[in-house]
Amino acid sequence: MMYCFNAAEVFQLALEIKENGRSFYEQAQNKIQDPEIKKDEGTMVSVDVTNTGKRAGHEVVQMYIRDCFSSVTRPVKELKGFGRVFLEPGQTETITLEITPELLSFYDMDMKYTVEPGEFVIMVGSSSRDEDLLRAVLIVNN
Repeated sequence: MMYCFNAAEVFQLALEIKENGRSFYEQAQNKIQDPEIKKDEGTMVSVDVTNTGKRAGHEVVQMYIRDCFSSVTRPVKELKGFGRVFLEPGQTETITLEITPELLSFYDMDMKYTVEPGEFVIMVGSSSRDEDLLRAVLIVNN
């Protein structure tokens, strides 16, 4: 069910969000199912999302991945997945996102699409802003 808001309600909602300094939900800890995997394996990351506001609404949980050490320069944050959830006030849902070898892959110096072993930071949150992201470390072995 979608809700329509008039301009005054939208402004009030924006103020509430700004006052809280976060989106309309709280996040519990970021959980990786298997924090150490092999290059050809995958895992899952989960986050609990709670609507702490007074209105029901949608939230998009975003997953960013950073390869800490690689043979070529990589972005600090790469959007690699997202999940959308509708929450009633006070409702909590667990969002689970899959981390596949393809999401950890990149083109190396020889232009081979590969996963290099090493440390990856998995970031999950309501936006790409550092203060909105929960972090967990994923280790990839040969």
